[in-house]
Amino acid sequence: MDEHTGYLTLNTGHVFEGKWLYKDDQTEGEMVFNTAMTGYQEVMTDPSYAGQIVTMTYPLIGNYGCNDWDNESWKPSLAGLIIACPFLNPIHEETKHSLQEMVNRHNIPTLYDMDTRALTRIIRKHGEVYGKFTSDPNDFPAMKEIESDIVRKVAIKKSLIVKPENPSSSTQKIAVIDFGYKHSIVETFRKLDCEIHVVPFHVTWEQIKEINPDAVVLSNGPGNPKDLMYLFDNLKPIINHYPTLGICLGQQIIALANGAQTKRLPFGHRGSNHPVKDLTTGKVLITSQNHGYTVDEKSLHKHEWKVTHLNVNDQSVEGMMHRYKPIMSVQFHPEAHPGPMDSFYIFKHFLALTHTKGEKQHA
Repeated sequence: MDEHTGYLTLNTGHVFEGKWLYKDDQTEGEMVFNTAMTGYQEVMTDPSYAGQIVTMTYPLIGNYGCNDWDNESWKPSLAGLIIACPFLNPIHEETKHSLQEMVNRHNIPTLYDMDTRALTRIIRKHGEVYGKFTSDPNDFPAMKEIESDIVRKVAIKKSLIVKPENPSSSTQKIAVIDFGYKHSIVETFRKLDCEIHVVPFHVTWEQIKEINPDAVVLSNGPGNPKDLMYLFDNLKPIINHYPTLGICLGQQIIALANGAQTKRLPFGHRGSNHPVKDLTTGKVLITSQNHGYTVDEKSLHKHEWKVTHLNVNDQSVEGMMHRYKPIMSVQFHPEAHPGPMDSFYIFKHFLALTHTKGEKQHA
């Protein structure tokens, strides 16, 4: 492997030297870090990382390779990848590509041989940090924020239908509104024998009525949720008419559309080992997460909404439910991929709400 020096420059003034695994010396992005020890392929293909340079804190990445079925999108959208030590000769029965083949195949700018722990400490200290991949250590990033229309770059342009694994008379129809959805969300519903209609984020009330779903899901996605407030005239009647589940960005959108507020976390939650307490059962779940914003609990209308899950580390809102309507949401990823399956029950609880569709429509 040819080793050519590359640099990561930060708007904090810091400069890190590394080596190119895939060279692109003009990439800029928001700096974030992920604490997962496995699941790097899913991280690389998660649309929620659009516009971001992802630092993997676990030192060895690539040891089990990559395959053709664990991608979370058709095309990776992250701005760049930083790792300490790449493993380029994986040994696993399902390996189809090495890490190096993966980043070259999808043109993912990647630097390695870098002190990822030191970089993580800088992100934790400064919070909102922007970086640039460059061949010139004096070339610093001009980027100051994620573009406001980032969702449009990762969301589908045309609707698609995914058939259930075992169709039957009890098959439920789910409309997934796509803000940058992970494929494993749809795959989970498919295995739960649902017919899934994935629709663009700008779907209208009339278009949803034509589908006539049993329930609606607002997906995960990148960016600041407040940049999507122009969609609320479309989304509010949909949310208030059908049983609705929000996942990650979807939770933030539901909160904003119902008069609450969101706020930026100091450095976000990204990884597959985040503890969340289910306030209904008292159990602590280990969850997969990827978000930089959270719902401001103080802004929730307490007579309409109750918080169902809290982050154990910082007490931020990880789940909420409407007190009278079949609307629920979580800030973590119940489908995991990567991560533990502790919160898979969220899907079954949601599907149990769909029997209230008729009651809700005639309320």
